[in-house]
Amino acid sequence: MSAAAIVADGLTKRYANGRGCRDVTIAVEEGEAFGFLGPNGAGKSTFVKMLAGLVAPTSGAATLLGQPIGSLPAKRLIGYLPELYRYQEWLTGEEVVRLHARLCGLDRITADRRVPRLLEEVGIGLRGRDRVKHYSKGMQQRLGLACALVGDPPIVFLDEPSSALDPIGRMEVRALLKRLKAQGKTVFLNSHLLEDVEAICDRIALMNDGRILRHGRVADVLQQRLRWRFKVGGLSDEALVWLREATGLRIELSANAGDSTDGIVWLEAELEDEEQAGWVNALIAGQGMTLYEAGCRAERLESWFVQAVAGLSHRGERG
Repeated sequence: MSAAAIVADGLTKRYANGRGCRDVTIAVEEGEAFGFLGPNGAGKSTFVKMLAGLVAPTSGAATLLGQPIGSLPAKRLIGYLPELYRYQEWLTGEEVVRLHARLCGLDRITADRRVPRLLEEVGIGLRGRDRVKHYSKGMQQRLGLACALVGDPPIVFLDEPSSALDPIGRMEVRALLKRLKAQGKTVFLNSHLLEDVEAICDRIALMNDGRILRHGRVADVLQQRLRWRFKVGGLSDEALVWLREATGLRIELSANAGDSTDGIVWLEAELEDEEQAGWVNALIAGQGMTLYEAGCRAERLESWFVQAVAGLSHRGERG
């Protein structure tokens, strides 16, 4: 990462109904995947629309690769998939993407090479020959993603890019976004699908009621420490004491681990990695106990999100 791709300084949009966002200051580095989170009505889409040049800010300023937002040079730098999208239903999917290619100023030779490849990458393939009116909502979302990428922009704003997709579609889009990131593109991802944000993004910001509450690296948010569970048979009080002393770890009986009958119990421990978990497994087996199951319970971004906004007022979709 060599430079700031997106810089917002006190960016504000005020509406008469109290919605919008206020005094947002963030910086996203070039080549970074940045997750923008928040409850419904938090102001996320308003902020993205300002960066994309679709909504004029009330105050504050922002730049995209040094170009002021809303300017023609800034608009030429971005691809944008809005949360609400509609495409000409009388056109085929390929015709829609070719229209966007022309709007981006692509010559015909470049469009002939790029459009079929993009249709394949987003999972439309030969269905690009079908009219949009025959597309499902998920297919239209894939089409919108192709339109956002056809100009080969260095910055991509994606507002809920996987909301209409099934699990396989989400996995495919996630893989595509990882490829974009590997190509050095800056990906600004506004999503409620926190599993996707966790898998793709380097840093995140959490917005509520129009303001940034928290921001930071995903790795720091999730603390890099994992809680492991072990289903063990034949564990005595003495064996548990020995296991704690031998490892130096805080190993506890799980209070909510389901059935603990027939001498089978669940243990929980906070570990650093899989290698440490394997060591604990070996110690359990070496003492003649039976290890039935072991698994990781990493702190998920969803849990962090819920805890961060707990007890706060939310504008919601109608607020």
